Amino acid sequence: MPRILFLITGLSYAGAENQLVQLCKGLKPKGCEIAVVSMTAPKAHVDEVTDLGVEVHTLNMSRGIPDPRGILRLRRIISRFKPDVVHSHLVHANILARVARLFVRMPLLICTAHTRNEEGKIRELLYRLTDPLCELTTNVSQDAVNHYIQEKIVPRHKIRFIPNGIDVSRYHKQDTRNKTRATLGLAEQQFTWLAAGRFVPAKDYRNLVTAFRRVADLHPDSLLLIAGIGPEREEIEELCKTLGLQEHIRFLGLRKDIPELMQAADAYVMSSRWEGMPIVLLEAAASGLPIVATDVGGNREVVQDGVTGLLVPAEDSWALGEQMLALMEKSPEDRQRMGAEGREYVQQHYTMDVVIDQWLSLYALQGLPQMRRKKHD
Repeated sequence: MPRILFLITGLSYAGAENQLVQLCKGLKPKGCEIAVVSMTAPKAHVDEVTDLGVEVHTLNMSRGIPDPRGILRLRRIISRFKPDVVHSHLVHANILARVARLFVRMPLLICTAHTRNEEGKIRELLYRLTDPLCELTTNVSQDAVNHYIQEKIVPRHKIRFIPNGIDVSRYHKQDTRNKTRATLGLAEQQFTWLAAGRFVPAKDYRNLVTAFRRVADLHPDSLLLIAGIGPEREEIEELCKTLGLQEHIRFLGLRKDIPELMQAADAYVMSSRWEGMPIVLLEAAASGLPIVATDVGGNREVVQDGVTGLLVPAEDSWALGEQMLALMEKSPEDRQRMGAEGREYVQQHYTMDVVIDQWLSLYALQGLPQMRRKKHD
């Protein structure tokens, strides 16, 4: 089994970071030796990862401030750990790993992007310029892979789709529903929507809150729960007050009981402007929830429109509200059927075991030319 060094921009409560933790949990029992390097000081997951016997390091870099010392620190860590594979995640870490390869030996470098939208042409240009310094780029949705090829961000022969995965066994525990609803103070028949994710522009919570004004007008007993933190939370709470939705929307803050919240909810909603492969949609589907989501990024790869949920255009509050209403007006049996179809689909395509096997195969396949050269030398 290979020695793997994961490099990531930061460790916080977000999708890419969560996926890296799941990779550690899946690869460690396979016999892999793993180290994790966070460019910035970690804010989450450290104990969870170190309890697995995984080394965690930080380069102590500051967000938004280029620091060449980070390359030197990374070089020292790599020189000590001597990984067979360096696997970076997110754009800043991907670029740093490629540049660091000019100064330290890496037998194999794989870079994973987690979105189709890197929020700037400069980042896309840096990907193009540094592409020769890595063996392979992967992305978490086929939509994003197609976009990278079309925009010539990565050559077709050097990019692969490998999805995010989840531990399906953590979800769909029906015995938690009544207890969690009671804890939240939800009435037995109160239709409850759930949304979870950071309060950042990509998630477009303004769109969701605006859409929910119409839902609340027609279903005054309905409730929207939003779990998450982020820089836009205060702004969205003010919008909620402006629209008179204080009794219809609850802001739950940072939560570590997402599986339980999923079971307490009747449906899941996502209002994003752009996405990669949102883990939270996989979690919602695994929980047996019917879903309404914007038709962006990899959402269509998770939500089968009309079968496991409903898709709507991005940044269209009217359409989002209408589809939420359409889902609420379906019979409980129809919603249950949609949720069951979604859970089965996730079990077939997005379980962590399936994803771990894909990564191990990729490491081995990509490493063969390197190992042959090493043996020949």
